[in-house]
Amino acid sequence: MANPQGLRRRLRAVKSTRQITRAMKMVSSAKLRRAQERVSAARPYTAKMLQIFNDLATRSSEYRHPLLASKSDSETDEKGSILLVLITGDKGLCGPFNTNLSKAAQEFLRNHSGEAVEMVLVGRRGMDYFKRRPVTVRRSYAGITGTGHVKHEDALRIAREIIEDFASEDSQFKEVYMIYSEFKSALSLKTVVEKLLPIGNEPVASAPQESSVDYIYEQPPDEIFSTLLPKFVEAQVYRALLESVASEMGARMTAMEAASKNADEVINKLTLTMNRIRQAAITREIIEVVSGASAN
Repeated sequence: MANPQGLRRRLRAVKSTRQITRAMKMVSSAKLRRAQERVSAARPYTAKMLQIFNDLATRSSEYRHPLLASKSDSETDEKGSILLVLITGDKGLCGPFNTNLSKAAQEFLRNHSGEAVEMVLVGRRGMDYFKRRPVTVRRSYAGITGTGHVKHEDALRIAREIIEDFASEDSQFKEVYMIYSEFKSALSLKTVVEKLLPIGNEPVASAPQESSVDYIYEQPPDEIFSTLLPKFVEAQVYRALLESVASEMGARMTAMEAASKNADEVINKLTLTMNRIRQAAITREIIEVVSGASAN
C-alpha cells in the first residue's frame, strides 16, 4: 500500500507545477498576441518590396549586383560553400519547436553532405544542439529572441553580416539558406527552408501579382535596385525572426496548456488514491473495533 505522506508530498509538488505551467501559458499567450501583430505588419512590407522588384526587373534586366549574381558561370559554383542560417529559440518548454528546427538543419546537412556548409546559429538551443556535432559554426547569436521581442537593430546586424559574408570580394559562399519556423497559428507551425541569397529571379517570380500600376521612379532602376536589395535581405531576416518568435510563443502556450491538463489528471488520480487509502484505513479501524467488541 502506498505511503499517504509520500502521496501528499507528491500532490503538493504537482499542484505547484500546475501553477507554474498555467502562469507560463498566460505569459506566452500575451506575448503571442504582440508577436502576431508584428508578423502581420511585417508580411505586407516584404510582399510590397517583391512587387517593386518585379516591376524593376522588367526595366533593368541587364543590371548586375553582388546579391543578384548567380555565380553559376564561375568557379564558385563548383568550389563555393553554403552558408546556413538556423533560427531557434533561447529557451525550452515549447514542445518540439526547437527539435524540429534542429532536425531540419540536420536533414539539410545530410542532403548537402558533398558540399562545404558553414552555419550561423541564432538562438541558444541551436547552439547547444550543434556544439557537440561535427559542423562548422561561422557565427552564433544568443539572446535575440529570448525576451519575446526582436529588436530591429539586432536583425539589421545579423543581415548585414550575412550580406558581408556573401558579397565580399573574397567570399567563397555561393548560396545562403535560412531555416526558421513560420507562424500559421498556435497549433500550426511550419518549418521553412528558404533560399536567402543570391536573390536572383526567385523572389521576383514569387512576388504577388496585384493590379498593374505604372510606377514613375525618380531615380534610375539600377540605382533603386542597389539601395533596395540590401534592405530586402534585412527585411527578410527581420521577418524570419518575428515569425520564429511568434511560433515559439504559440508552441510554448500549447505545450503549457497540455502540461496543465496532464497535471490535472495526475492530481485527480493522486486524490482518488489518497481517498481510497483513507477509506481503507477507516474500514480497517472499524473492523478492529467491532472485532474487539465481539471478543469481549
